[in-house]
Amino acid sequence: MIDWEFTMCVRRALRGCVLTACVMAAVAAHAQETVEVGSGVPTVSAIKEGLFPEDACEQLVAAGFKCMGFKPAVRFSLPALAFKVGSADIPDGLRKQLDVFAEALASKRGSGKTVRIEGHADDAGATENSQELSQKRADEVKRYLVARGADDRMLNAVGRGATAPKVKDPLAAENRRVEISRQTPP
Repeated sequence: MIDWEFTMCVRRALRGCVLTACVMAAVAAHAQETVEVGSGVPTVSAIKEGLFPEDACEQLVAAGFKCMGFKPAVRFSLPALAFKVGSADIPDGLRKQLDVFAEALASKRGSGKTVRIEGHADDAGATENSQELSQKRADEVKRYLVARGADDRMLNAVGRGATAPKVKDPLAAENRRVEISRQTPP
């Protein structure tokens, strides 16, 4: 519904409405959110819009309109249960999703934008083992994306161990995941 509302605001803005109010309403309703990818495969445009929302603003400016802001980037959580216990091997279903991410990221080569790949683990083992495994998962996803055209310099692979569980049960499979988000400069 938010996307429809935002689209309608932009249409009204093109007819004379103040774009600032429209964008601010969309921003307020669209605070940093996590998009659960699940077992589906997102579109390249959905990934670009989620990771690089300022592109829409840049397009408005290029068309001669004033843009006072844009919705914040989102975090994509790639499917719960993607990784087997103790493994950093990328399953086939995740590969299909990452292929689309690679295409979206390849279009941003040399842009200076940075994307964070966070590996996560459940709390089944020792803390140092969870940390190491989550880093391996993030590194493996980064290698996969780079092999398919993403710019190595724009990807930051970070292992979070079991420090940020998705669900309260520390041993739940949903905690074994990778999340991809826009990294903003410090």
